Amino acid sequence: MRKLLVLLFVNMLLLSAGIMAQNKIDSTEITSSVPELFQFHDVIYVIWHEAYPSKDIAALKGMVEKIKPDMDKINNAKLPGILKDKESKWNDGLKMLNASVENYYAAAKGTDDQVMLDAAEKLHADYEKMVRVLKPVSKEVDEYHKDLYVIFHKFYPAKDYKSIEPMMDGMIAKAEACLNAKLPKRLEPKTEVFQSTVKELVAKTTALKEALKTNDSAVIDKAVDIMHSKYQDVEKIFE
Repeated sequence: MRKLLVLLFVNMLLLSAGIMAQNKIDSTEITSSVPELFQFHDVIYVIWHEAYPSKDIAALKGMVEKIKPDMDKINNAKLPGILKDKESKWNDGLKMLNASVENYYAAAKGTDDQVMLDAAEKLHADYEKMVRVLKPVSKEVDEYHKDLYVIFHKFYPAKDYKSIEPMMDGMIAKAEACLNAKLPKRLEPKTEVFQSTVKELVAKTTALKEALKTNDSAVIDKAVDIMHSKYQDVEKIFE
């Protein structure tokens, strides 16, 4: 039974990939990642896991010249389409990270070791917050969101309902797969509300499949809006 479920899930992924290829969806547009931010982890790793634990102040100060080029890249990075709805949070986080970096630079010019250590701790914490802005709640939720993005931002505005129809069985299965998502430990207290909201998402996704059978644009549009809104409810649980 487990092998059958795995095969079904793989087939759904292949079907989604085929649909996106047919409609010229760039894979980078539906990838929840900003490479420039994740490349900065190499610098953060040295600061937080090597220099900070050993209180190597000279090493911490020496990271300034490594931070600068990476921050230039992060500040000029573009969010992929699938993350555009997080642009406001990204911009807020970017202001916070830049302030933290400037604080780090100032500490590196000083002579107070504790101020330097505190600046390193703050930079690490603010970097982690930026990563959480982008990181999907789970791989299951991310897979659902990829299809939702294509529907809501590509086919729905163009009233291309015929392209939505073949996606629905996969969408329903992906919504159901979210029920089995394992949440990070910090989010485990929200498991019950997550499960309840995902069940509603399954229902609203199924409702869109039924709405498409009516060929009534008003009914279909309303069903798409409700499904999208319910997905946003899932994401809000983790804000």
